[in-house]
Amino acid sequence: MSPFVSVAALFAVPLHAQTPADDAATGGQRAMTATDLVTMPRLGAPSVSRDGAWALYPVTTTADQTFKRTTRFYLHRLDRPGAAPMALPIDGSSAVFGPDGAIYYLAADAEDRAQVWRLPVGADGTPGTAAQVTRLPRAIDGFSVSPNGKALAIWAALPRTCTDFGCDDSVRPYAPGPGNGRLYQGNEGLVRHWDAWETPGTLNRVFVVPLAQGRASGTPVPVDGPIGAGGPAGDTPTMPYGGGEDIAWAPDGSALYFAARQADGQEPYSVNIDIWRAEPLRGGAPINLTDANEALDTMPTPSPDGQYLAYLAMARPGYEADRQVIMLRDLKTGVTSALTEGFDRSFSSLAWTPDSRWLVATAQDVLDTPAFRIDPRSGTVDRLDLMAGDEAHIANVVPLHGQRLLFSRDSIGAPAELFIANGWGQAKPLTMVATRQIGALAPVSVERFSFKGANGATVWGQITKPADVGGRLPVILYVHGGPQGSFNDAWSSRWNPRVVASQGYAVVSVDFHGSTGYGQAFTDAINRDWGGKPLEDLKLGLAAALERDRQIDGTRACAMGASYGGYMMNWIEGQWPDRFDCLVQHNGLFDMRAFYYSTEELWFPRWDFGGGYADQPALYEKWNPINHLSEWRTPMLVTIGERDFRVPYTQGLAAFTALKEKGIPSQLLVFPDENHWVLQPANSVQWHDTVFAWLDRWLKPGDE
Repeated sequence: MSPFVSVAALFAVPLHAQTPADDAATGGQRAMTATDLVTMPRLGAPSVSRDGAWALYPVTTTADQTFKRTTRFYLHRLDRPGAAPMALPIDGSSAVFGPDGAIYYLAADAEDRAQVWRLPVGADGTPGTAAQVTRLPRAIDGFSVSPNGKALAIWAALPRTCTDFGCDDSVRPYAPGPGNGRLYQGNEGLVRHWDAWETPGTLNRVFVVPLAQGRASGTPVPVDGPIGAGGPAGDTPTMPYGGGEDIAWAPDGSALYFAARQADGQEPYSVNIDIWRAEPLRGGAPINLTDANEALDTMPTPSPDGQYLAYLAMARPGYEADRQVIMLRDLKTGVTSALTEGFDRSFSSLAWTPDSRWLVATAQDVLDTPAFRIDPRSGTVDRLDLMAGDEAHIANVVPLHGQRLLFSRDSIGAPAELFIANGWGQAKPLTMVATRQIGALAPVSVERFSFKGANGATVWGQITKPADVGGRLPVILYVHGGPQGSFNDAWSSRWNPRVVASQGYAVVSVDFHGSTGYGQAFTDAINRDWGGKPLEDLKLGLAAALERDRQIDGTRACAMGASYGGYMMNWIEGQWPDRFDCLVQHNGLFDMRAFYYSTEELWFPRWDFGGGYADQPALYEKWNPINHLSEWRTPMLVTIGERDFRVPYTQGLAAFTALKEKGIPSQLLVFPDENHWVLQPANSVQWHDTVFAWLDRWLKPGDE
């Protein structure tokens, strides 16, 4: 039997098919643990050789005792079915194929500075001897090789005033005097972002250096141009999540496209990322191609024939969860059109087929994240059926010659594996990175269901529980963050319903109003209504799940969530205080006024609440959990990361203080070295084990 068993859901939802990546015998299987989750091998994004013969991908493993992580790179033949992967002697990161068939990657030099290296590979996949490509006086954070192999884009954090990659940035604009204090000006940009304090004047910046015979030669030139010449003063890659997708070469290597947001006094309020075009080796300032749009423009993707530039764009300034439409710019005429304006889904990735005939993109769509084929001539969007049953979560799509697609697919039941599809048809598995490990664990079942939520709207959810287990199961209500997000059918290394269900629980997740994948109007519905329709959906969704599955014991129930989900735990304390035996709140919002004046990306609350706190005090207070402390009585575990600047950890401390003062059973788990997420392996195990002990305390009191 498959470790990922699916049950027919409400309204004739199709069964999940047993794919080879999910297929395993169940004899002698044990329940999944937090250590299993943390040590499960993790597949990274693939890179494909120019001829389409080879795929290169990383696999990260974690030791179950020391929790040390190791990444190895593998070559896999794509034109020979059944070929085995070949390990490569790469002690580094960010390995990709170059246009010459060699592999380029980052690794430390003799001074322990990250530099670009080159590893030649023979026609049979045999690696040669690695050689150092760059010898620069500072570490490189990332790179991209031009399609013609004649230039290398590199990036690192350094002052905007630096005109060369090796400039002396030891004198930084701190406060004058003998101390180490940083002095920030009120008319400048962010003071801190995500989990780090900003260094005034220092940005992620891209430089281009010529390549000759596999070696960098000449002086790196900044793509943002001379200071004061009209180029941006902003991070590329963008912060805090941006990467190589923010940089793209023109197919002939003559120009570089890059995304940047201006780091000025409006930065905390703005999502206005623009796409620029630079010809750094010819000199001069870059050109802003999307200056007319004051909302987000991102992911520049030139067509291989050089005719078009595709990219993703939002329409509403100040809104980070607006629909991302595929835009198409004719590079000869400059005419730009909204290619998918009539398609009510938000795309999250973008790639051209090698012949420039089609665009392939992914977007959330009712619990799945499938791939879509878009005709650049007409804008017609067709959803591809790549997997038998549900698509689950498809990502890292690489179109190949001959209408083939290489992509990764994961689900609640199993982590990512690579698949390959021919002729837009059903895919076959390529890798078995984690298949054996997941197959050794006791299976879970995942059922999709829908119900009438707030205002009679159709709302979707999922039930994850141990498969083939008798007896009634306590229930855990899972509440996602964002709030514009989704607990869709995907694997997660942090909030993973399978590992919670494996402890003997039924996990119910509900995509309440505000969730993504159901059209933009549904996503927008949470705006100025944080504690209204979403809470109603959660109440109706839990009731629908209990009615649907009689194995679930609604008399034993806890709820848990992070970020907005953590806010909802604090909101439930005051609005639904007698429903749950316990709550788990991770980095959740507790006092909306204090949150507004201490978070960093102010555009987020300003959009969701119609302005700043001074503009809309009544609305902030309407949905403020602190105003309902008189009703608090549910035991709560609070977990926080001290490096969380999105929802500052003082929000969790304040909630814990309120719980203590009211004599409500409570615990506080603090991670000094974590941000909004718990990422480090040992910390993740500790977080999960603490949460499991808290759930067991209230839902399984006789199982000590």
